[in-house]
Amino acid sequence: MIANIVPFMRLGFAGFVMAREGVFGLVSLPDLPPGPRLAIRTARMLERRGIEKKDAAARLTDALNRLGPSYIKLGQFLATRPDVVGKEAAKELSALQDNVPPFLTQYARKTVEEQLGNTVEYHFEEFGDPVAAASIAQVHPAYLRNRDGELEKVAVKVLRPGVERGFKRDLKSFYLAARLAERFSKASRRLRPIATVETYERSVILEMDLRMEAAALSEMGENSKEDTDFRVPSVDWPRTSRSVLTMEWIDGVKLSNLEGIEEAGHDLPELGNKVIQSFLRHAVRDGFFHADMHQGNLFVEPDGTLVAVDLGITGRLGLSERRFLAEILYGFITRNYLRVAEVHFEAGYVPADQDVDIFAQAIRAIGEPIHGHDASEISMARLLTQLFEVTEMFNMHTQPQLILLQKNMVLAEGVARSLNPHLDMWKTSDPVVTSWIQRNLGPIGRITDLATGVTVLGRLAGDLPIIADRVSAFSNHLEQMANNGLRFDEKTADAIGKAEAKHSRSGRVALWVIAVALSAIAYGIYF
Repeated sequence: MIANIVPFMRLGFAGFVMAREGVFGLVSLPDLPPGPRLAIRTARMLERRGIEKKDAAARLTDALNRLGPSYIKLGQFLATRPDVVGKEAAKELSALQDNVPPFLTQYARKTVEEQLGNTVEYHFEEFGDPVAAASIAQVHPAYLRNRDGELEKVAVKVLRPGVERGFKRDLKSFYLAARLAERFSKASRRLRPIATVETYERSVILEMDLRMEAAALSEMGENSKEDTDFRVPSVDWPRTSRSVLTMEWIDGVKLSNLEGIEEAGHDLPELGNKVIQSFLRHAVRDGFFHADMHQGNLFVEPDGTLVAVDLGITGRLGLSERRFLAEILYGFITRNYLRVAEVHFEAGYVPADQDVDIFAQAIRAIGEPIHGHDASEISMARLLTQLFEVTEMFNMHTQPQLILLQKNMVLAEGVARSLNPHLDMWKTSDPVVTSWIQRNLGPIGRITDLATGVTVLGRLAGDLPIIADRVSAFSNHLEQMANNGLRFDEKTADAIGKAEAKHSRSGRVALWVIAVALSAIAYGIYF
């Protein structure tokens, strides 16, 4: 009972904090049903004085920062879901950054010593104060002696003390809110709030194990080793553990520092193209991509190479999903809206009882306004609104496996547009998508598919003796059942005995009826 009450109380406290910070004042009352409208008006009575002077972003930031790291991460996650929180709230949440105070260096040193063993001085020649602090971890500059005996600067990422315990505690409240939404709001079920929280939980659990981030850096490093304009830091594995990650120090300019990028002589529009093309290359070519590509996680080195850090959140796409994604993007690029619609049906994103031609017409209404205009002339809010109206019209359900992809598409485009306000998304995407389409869906791709099919058949042929043995054993079991009747093992017999002790005579009769029925079914299967 207490286990259910505590999350409810914490959810109530979160609502109180948001009410005090004026968050509910951002909701448009005329769009709400009478019940929620009354609840919002009641909550607004708790607002602090003068809160109306703060803009929306400041209200949300203050409220989520007060509630702690779990809510900051949730706010960043929900910024990618305007279909869940509404386009205005998503716009404000997208401005939320990991702007939290750093914890004391002495706690970081203690974590390093506990996780790596021995003293900090044993592992590092110098260990400095934090230079960046986020909701889950913070980064310290340090120096170590490499194999050549030379001093080498590294970045040491240390997990925030108590963050895992706090996350697990707050997660129960998030699940409670999702269950209440699905139970009392029929419209919310299409958006699958519980599945959304599950996706959030998985991503943050992985983010809090820094060994997983180290593995992600290693994998992406291998995937992009032939790329001339993108890379990730190398990992120092001997000085990495669950709560400590030691990696190469990056000497570059953050993409959030536009003045610094210009002073360094970089071509901003070209850099914007690199951001988009790198993301698409990883998503479509590799099926493994950085899912948190905001300005603070991207650097540009003196030679123009784009460097991505903080791979705590990554996404994966299977081959079929990559094909669907590539075909959808290619369909928009070539204005083949019927093919875009067909791909949605083939992927199962749209229920089969919908009309593909009408869906293609709806897709055309979204795609046509894009062509012939650069990004500065396109209202992305309007396009998103149209897209979500279309998903509701055709009873499309949220695809949890695509949430991270959708999130990072929004982030990558935002970064690219900050570098190049006249970015043409479709023109920039064309080389990567077209190349992948030609290689994987053209003649070469067909040959590869054929080779894969032959390999699968070869494995199947090799497994035939094992399959034959299993079929033979199953047939023998059926024959024994037919000749000797249905026999229970010791555990099943004990379970039936306990059930008999607990139930009335009618219950015992029912158990034997089921047993006789199973025997009859087995007898019928054999004969």
